[in-house]
Amino acid sequence: MKKLLFGACVALLPITGFSATILGFQVGSGIWAHDPSGSISTSADVGVTADLKNDFNLSEEEEGYVYAVLEHPVPLIPNFKLVNTKLTSNGTGTLSTAFDFNGQTYNISSDVTTKLQLDQKDYIFYWEILDNVVSVDLGINAKQIDGNASVTSTIDPDTTITFSGTIPMLYAAAEIMLPSGFTIAAEISTISAGANAITDTTAKLTYTTDFGLGVEAGLRSQNYTIDMDSVKANMDFSGMFAGVYYKF
Repeated sequence: MKKLLFGACVALLPITGFSATILGFQVGSGIWAHDPSGSISTSADVGVTADLKNDFNLSEEEEGYVYAVLEHPVPLIPNFKLVNTKLTSNGTGTLSTAFDFNGQTYNISSDVTTKLQLDQKDYIFYWEILDNVVSVDLGINAKQIDGNASVTSTIDPDTTITFSGTIPMLYAAAEIMLPSGFTIAAEISTISAGANAITDTTAKLTYTTDFGLGVEAGLRSQNYTIDMDSVKANMDFSGMFAGVYYKF
């Protein structure tokens, strides 16, 4: 994987000089309505794994995100984008089927309260290879994940697991300028290495005023297949988001 990422950087170097960007800074914030699905287990589980909807009873939640972007005209040196995303889902319910979680079996008719948290920080280093009516960015994303999941039961013992890691990912983004300040934009961070495969995609429509203030709305989707700190999970989170930003 290190060789792959290094090779991608080297391949970009000859074309980074095509960008016409001047020094600029952008900050933004918004709300993402994410709907979880999938399953989660640990290496201690030998029975039925916990389903996020049917067992954890997780449903759509609305949480905030913030980001900052720094761009400059210096060739070879990457631009930088930082994205901080909070992702927390809570559930309650009475079990109709049993499941295993962290070596503990949660039985039928048990009332459980559950929580899944997956906080993320994306450290994105990228180069503009095209900057015109159509712009294209390529680079690397170091996605830092801090997660925990817990089950509290009225009958069975409670349990909590934590997991964390920083995953190197390939990053690409494209933007098409439309008349009257509108743009269509999309970006993707993705990796598939060993037992881990993660894809984080965004598609959005933005509108920027003459004063630099703008609004954005679109769809964000995340797909996780992870084996991290004895935690195994196949999780999806997707939903609409909307926010505001300001370009300096």
